[in-house]
Amino acid sequence: MDEGRRPRGGRAVIEIRNLTKKYKDHGALKNLSLSVPEGSAFLIVGANGAGKTTMIKILMNLVEATSGSAEVLGVDSKRLSPKELAQIGYVSENQELPGRLSAAEYLAFLRPFYPTWDKHLEQETLRQFRLPVDRKVNELSHGMRLKLALTCALSYRPRLLVLDEPFSGLDPLVRDEFMEELASYSHEMTIFMSSHELGETEAFGTDVAFVDDGQLLFQESMELLTGRMQEIKVTLDRPASVPNPVPNHWIDLKQSGNVLTFVHTQFVENDLQAQLEAQIGGVQRVAVSPMPLRTIFTSLSRATRDQRERGASI
Repeated sequence: MDEGRRPRGGRAVIEIRNLTKKYKDHGALKNLSLSVPEGSAFLIVGANGAGKTTMIKILMNLVEATSGSAEVLGVDSKRLSPKELAQIGYVSENQELPGRLSAAEYLAFLRPFYPTWDKHLEQETLRQFRLPVDRKVNELSHGMRLKLALTCALSYRPRLLVLDEPFSGLDPLVRDEFMEELASYSHEMTIFMSSHELGETEAFGTDVAFVDDGQLLFQESMELLTGRMQEIKVTLDRPASVPNPVPNHWIDLKQSGNVLTFVHTQFVENDLQAQLEAQIGGVQRVAVSPMPLRTIFTSLSRATRDQRERGASI
């Protein structure tokens, strides 16, 4: 967590309760509930089609939910007024900008709508991004258009910044510049972000929610998640075999010779040695390694369907 972040407040900036969205051929969201603390950098993690974008569109009142409720800044998302919208920044990978305007003309058009617009911040962000303001929007690259969208969103210092896959299709340099600019102002706002670029967002995020098939599997602080998810490598005094039954909180089991590796999803260091002896015995050495968020995500994604069939908890 960034030590410069604003302390988290007591009231949730986003509150989702039993949210469901059904389309003709499938359900995009299924009774999903979620709470986003004020001052957090909240990451939504899930595979393509998990329901992340649908959830964000409901929050922004771009799509209507089938049932359930979603509040943003304490207001039902279906009733967001100009007062609330002036405190919400929104950047999406598929965001449409007026192509016939130059970047400068578009910024000039937006300024009057936002009482808190900071012209100095606008100019500083443009400088950091090296945006050609005299060029028409439809002549800008995908990365430049996203930089312009972020400039627009940051310039009025929103209380909440919502980002829907903002790094999709960006080259590594543009992603780095995007994240650096975002991080420099993150202490002033709550950030709610869905992204597949987990390597870039891991150090930035304070909280994470894992969404699968329209359902929330869990939400917790990044500190707790990375603490309980550990990769375990066990060297045995005999050829390794997978225990039967497999403990509920062990996933991604692999065996090679006398070595058994797995991911422990509820790791407690003091209990590990005794648990291993009880489950498999003959333990010679145990190595415990922390896992980056990307590896946590892929491990959980591979295990989710199997865990659901077994009725287990991750």
